[in-house]
Amino acid sequence: MIIESAAEAHTVPTFDDLERAAERIRVLARQTPIATSRLFNEASSSESFFKCEHLQRGGAFKIRGATNFLHSLNEDERRRGVVTFSSGNHAQAVAIAAQHLGVHATIVMPTDAPRSKLESTKLYDPEIVLYDRHNDDREALSRDIAQRTGAIVLPSYDHPWIIAGQGTATLELVRQQPHLDAIVVPLGGGGLLSGALIGAKTLRPELKVFGVEPELANDWHLSLQAGERQTIAAPPTLADGLRTTTPGEITFRIISEDVDGVLLVSEEEIKATVRFLLTRTKMLIEPSGAVAAAAVLHGKLPGELRRIGIILSGGNVDLPVLAEICGAAA
Repeated sequence: MIIESAAEAHTVPTFDDLERAAERIRVLARQTPIATSRLFNEASSSESFFKCEHLQRGGAFKIRGATNFLHSLNEDERRRGVVTFSSGNHAQAVAIAAQHLGVHATIVMPTDAPRSKLESTKLYDPEIVLYDRHNDDREALSRDIAQRTGAIVLPSYDHPWIIAGQGTATLELVRQQPHLDAIVVPLGGGGLLSGALIGAKTLRPELKVFGVEPELANDWHLSLQAGERQTIAAPPTLADGLRTTTPGEITFRIISEDVDGVLLVSEEEIKATVRFLLTRTKMLIEPSGAVAAAAVLHGKLPGELRRIGIILSGGNVDLPVLAEICGAAA
């Protein structure tokens, strides 16, 4: 069996859990600023407010969930260490939080993980186990490590502590900009969107909340259409942080009940948005972190929604990938 923490690993977190997480993560996570861009607003016919999670510790919102999880463990669980799996941002976040608490972390990463994310993760001295994304099962590898070592499995999104931690980004956003019409969130495993729904719908029940995923990684779109979780092949999207193949169990329960829609963006729309944000707003955002902005920039939202909160979720991108994206416009 998987060795898990003492938490009820399959429960849905509450708004109070988000509030407690906000206090718990102060030791590491930053309250990120809000940015605006006249040029983006003109191009998108909106009044948009960027929640700058690319300026977070580790360059992404993931430090919120990782910190909340590790600080929620008891002393015995921390001594046993943790094992997790990630293509990059979650890996780096776990490594940072584990080093801060003196917890041994084993991180299962794909061999094709972005080099910038792999090298950044290594800086915090976790034990890294590489796997082949197309032939190996990362969750099975993690379970095997947990069974052999006694480590706690630290999921990347499908756990109430993770969801509560990620939801703190939306708590901040709604309190920083209380008069929004909608919030738009990148959607991979669903931890960020699940937390956003719990936070936003409690503070402002009328607020619309949308998730955005690449057309090539549309497991959520298909699952919501079918009314049950669907599985897709390993998606070839440039947005490496959104290459999930099936929604999480807890996250699907939350999102299927409360989300106002899941929007799809093409690879070209993602690339164009990364270029726009870099050249016009001077913000370097990775493809995974730019999908919410891409949905707004390319008119995917209902036209009556004018004041939009956009979570920019990550700023970690390999320079060759960035060169390819920028070169495509030359």
